[in-house]
Amino acid sequence: MSRIIVDIETSGFDFEYLDRATQDYLLRFADSEAEMQKVKESLSFYPLTGEIVAIGMLNPDSDKGVVYYQDREHFHAFEDEGITYESGTEQDIIKKFWEVVSKYKQIVTFNGRAFDAPFIAIRSAVHRVKPSRNLIPNRYSDEHIDLLDRLTFYGITRKFALDIWCRTFGIKSPKSEELNGYLVPEMFKSGRYEEIARYCVLDLRATKELFMLWQQYIQIN
Repeated sequence: MSRIIVDIETSGFDFEYLDRATQDYLLRFADSEAEMQKVKESLSFYPLTGEIVAIGMLNPDSDKGVVYYQDREHFHAFEDEGITYESGTEQDIIKKFWEVVSKYKQIVTFNGRAFDAPFIAIRSAVHRVKPSRNLIPNRYSDEHIDLLDRLTFYGITRKFALDIWCRTFGIKSPKSEELNGYLVPEMFKSGRYEEIARYCVLDLRATKELFMLWQQYIQIN
């Protein structure tokens, strides 16, 4: 079966640029400065208050892939270690994602059913981009293997972050104090676009290793 690993990186909008009604709605339960700051730092988690800054795809069988990423200053297209990198607007990278992902029968993610897939769907609608396939089929379908779902046996055990799963199984973690998903918004605001794209590749490769381990030692056909 043809399959592709998918991962996205996101960044929240500047809170000050959101309209007043949205600001008031987001802060309705924030009763302190600390709670207000927490709300502002969580904007990248939601497609109504954030955007996709990188979409990565990796073929686990060929180990080749592509990362489409936002670069608000220049257009770039290059290849490095089997990965093609190409920049564009959010609408551009979403359109290219749908073109590529439609060619594969199975997608593999980590927490993709709860995060990546809905985020992509909503941001696609914002830009009036028509999806080429359903990213959230029946939960038990093999069209979408969400490793977080499968490793927790569909939610009956505690959920842990990708970093913890990697450390447990001896897989090189893509996370560090200097580079992790929580830092992506600040990296994006600082214009570190290519760094974000390369970080996305680290997530893809870690997800691939975790997928292979799950498939060999945990999956029961």
